[in-house]
Amino acid sequence: MFSHMMVGSNDIDRSRKFYDSLFGAIGGKPGIQDPKGRLIYMHNGNMFLVTPPIDGKPATHGNGSTIGFAVDGPEQANAWHKAGVEAGGTAIEDAPGVRENPGMNLYLAYLRDPDGNKLCALHRMPA
Repeated sequence: MFSHMMVGSNDIDRSRKFYDSLFGAIGGKPGIQDPKGRLIYMHNGNMFLVTPPIDGKPATHGNGSTIGFAVDGPEQANAWHKAGVEAGGTAIEDAPGVRENPGMNLYLAYLRDPDGNKLCALHRMPA
């Protein structure tokens, strides 16, 4: 259903440091920057972009929005979370861990990036 995800940034260099660390923790490569100044991250057939807003106005985060990233297990979620905090992100919600839901258990870790975008690492636990 989705082709890509894109978030805005007010400081592309700060975002590069954050997202290079975040995605590096789960085996991703550093972002590449296109001629328009956007950072492009490609991993496992998916694409995530970070851009200065095209309209020239400040980037803002979406209230109620969350961007989820699939990870291979709790260890990878924890490494993702740690890398994000060390690179300028903010830990939010409960500490990384299992959340029990009817019919499935999820291992979740939540962060806000330096521009306030809410991110989640998600691993579906075996039944």
